[in-house]
Amino acid sequence: MHAWPASEVPALPGKGRDLRIHDTATGGRVTLDPGPVARIYVCGITPYDATHMGHAATYNAFDLVQRVWLDTKRQVHYVQNVTDVDDPLLERAARDGIDWVGLAERETALFREDMTALRMLPPRHYIGAVEAIPGIVPLIERLVSAGAAYDLEGDIYFSVEADPHFGEVSNYDHEVMRALSAERGGDPDRPGKKNPLDPMLWMAARDGEPSWDGASLGPGRPGWHIECVAIALDHLGMGFDVQGGGSDLVFPHHEMGASHAQALTGEHPFAKAYVHAGMVALNGEKMSKSKGNLVFVSALRRSGVDPAAIRLTLLAHHYRADWEWTDEVLREAVERLGRWRAAVSRPDGPSAEALVEEVREALADDLDTPRALAAVDRWVSLQESGGGTDESAPGVVSRTVDALMGVAL
Repeated sequence: MHAWPASEVPALPGKGRDLRIHDTATGGRVTLDPGPVARIYVCGITPYDATHMGHAATYNAFDLVQRVWLDTKRQVHYVQNVTDVDDPLLERAARDGIDWVGLAERETALFREDMTALRMLPPRHYIGAVEAIPGIVPLIERLVSAGAAYDLEGDIYFSVEADPHFGEVSNYDHEVMRALSAERGGDPDRPGKKNPLDPMLWMAARDGEPSWDGASLGPGRPGWHIECVAIALDHLGMGFDVQGGGSDLVFPHHEMGASHAQALTGEHPFAKAYVHAGMVALNGEKMSKSKGNLVFVSALRRSGVDPAAIRLTLLAHHYRADWEWTDEVLREAVERLGRWRAAVSRPDGPSAEALVEEVREALADDLDTPRALAAVDRWVSLQESGGGTDESAPGVVSRTVDALMGVAL
């Protein structure tokens, strides 16, 4: 599966700072020191309704992580999946009377278009669950052989007790985990499971649903969590730098994925930091496909909204914060974009050397984009008041905003 084209990232003078970021597993900030190649895995979409603002906010956060790393002169090995076969996708296709493969391809193509328009840097590897199945099956067989998985009426389940570190990503107690499992695709009440929290690794073929050859597992399709584990281990290995996604993936997805990988390899941790973006609401409720309260990037673009303004709307909120989409927050972003573009269009302006360092420091400090925007706003205010004659300054500001925040002025 191919990703989308990369926009050019301007080189800035000097060198950026190492990223300090909030790690869900420890509950505090960690300073990431990835070495010459930083490794990041971000969970991708289930392509039946893309790309809403919750998606955009999540991928904006991890685009910023990449940009901070690139500014430190590192390379970035970024991997993202597409869950192109799953119950919600099949249910939507059945509801609409369309082919599930066609639906997945259509929505994935739209997602690529939106990511391109928003100038999100593409992953080096963009992998669909379906194409990963040949690598998933052997991992499940290994877990079965090791006694870390078991058969229940043809379905294969992972035993969470096989990983002594289970629970260390979310730090939730059993009852919270059980409730979230039921809410987010698990089946804690199924009779016969060794532990209500045990997640499915391989679903035996059901009538009317797609299935694949599972070798010793029999025909079926993979569970949600093992998909990402197989892709991450194949392309990044254990102990990669950041596992990313929305905060709704903390449990069960990232918790279970970590345990799958740790049981498979005997190594810990799966990722050095677990980083999660907040949720975006509309009309007082979290945007969700089930509720249908979604604002789509593509719809905004069709209505004439500049993608740079959409991105500035996202940047106005700290990535870990939950916030609400309104016409007002978009209007403020449109106005900010207009002021910034007018300011950098002038032939000279106040010196921007300090601004570069302010933006770098803000983003290295747990991706503090509101502080970064405020720094640019201050420079723009000085520019509007005629406060400088540095002919290089407008270009420096434009390149800084582009390189570090992905906004083209």
